[in-house]
Amino acid sequence: MGCRIFINPIFDQKLARIIFLSCLPKISIMATDPKKNYPLPKFHFEVDWGGTRIGFTEISGLDFETEVIEYREGSYKSYNKTKQPGLTKYSNITLKRGVFFGDFEFYQLWKKTTLFQEGAAQFRRDVAIKLLDEEHKPIITWIAANAWPCKVQYGSLNAGENEILIETMELVHEGLTIIEAAK
Repeated sequence: MGCRIFINPIFDQKLARIIFLSCLPKISIMATDPKKNYPLPKFHFEVDWGGTRIGFTEISGLDFETEVIEYREGSYKSYNKTKQPGLTKYSNITLKRGVFFGDFEFYQLWKKTTLFQEGAAQFRRDVAIKLLDEEHKPIITWIAANAWPCKVQYGSLNAGENEILIETMELVHEGLTIIEAAK
């Protein structure tokens, strides 16, 4: 949206003036708030893992999807199905980070879930993924409800590569919500 309407001001001066004046507040807002001129960068983020802050190099799987229910009766006059919203489906969240000496936290978290017996040790947690601004304040927060690790994976070992060993943890969860920071 914007004010890119072209009219001939000679023929319709009144309409041209109204359109020009309606564009002025939009122009002044864009000039005074430079944050709204550009899309958000995605490289500054943090993860709050049930009260513990853990650093990651990459996060993916922040997806929402509504399944479609198709329906058609034989007496419909149109030869197509109707479509309506069905169940909501969420992707697993994948978290990646470098492996540090003596740090096997991902493996320990996953090991607690192998028998799926939640006794005194609770392994389901709400996980908050926060996109941060330049002042390290959250802009957008994704909350994954009742998340738990279903898979831990270590990168391949290769004598010919000059790279960091990456550890990957996949989380399943029971819902994803977004909280926008106060403006």
